[in-house]
Amino acid sequence: MSQMKQTGTPEELFTKISQALSAKNESVEQGKMFGMACIKVNRKAFVGIFHGEMVFKLTGEAHTKALGLSGSKLFDPSGIGRPMKEWVQVPFPHSEEWPTFAENALEYVGK
Repeated sequence: MSQMKQTGTPEELFTKISQALSAKNESVEQGKMFGMACIKVNRKAFVGIFHGEMVFKLTGEAHTKALGLSGSKLFDPSGIGRPMKEWVQVPFPHSEEWPTFAENALEYVGK
């Protein structure tokens, strides 16, 4: 998967990304985390969809790049100011970046 123009709803893009990753890696599967749909590798979540935005567990340059995008923020599923420091929530206007961040997250979590 590479950066490309994305079409469809956020949920449709999430499904496409999940299918593409699971086609490449048999340890990748869909699941749930905090009640949201997520993608897991070896039972560890690395991507999720939350209120129409994708969330990614990232580190290093990928984390910095994702957090630097307009509207991106640390993921705070509780909504009470307790964000998860490795997880970045990337809004739909940056959906062309989602496949790359998903690959980065898989590489990080799937080590």
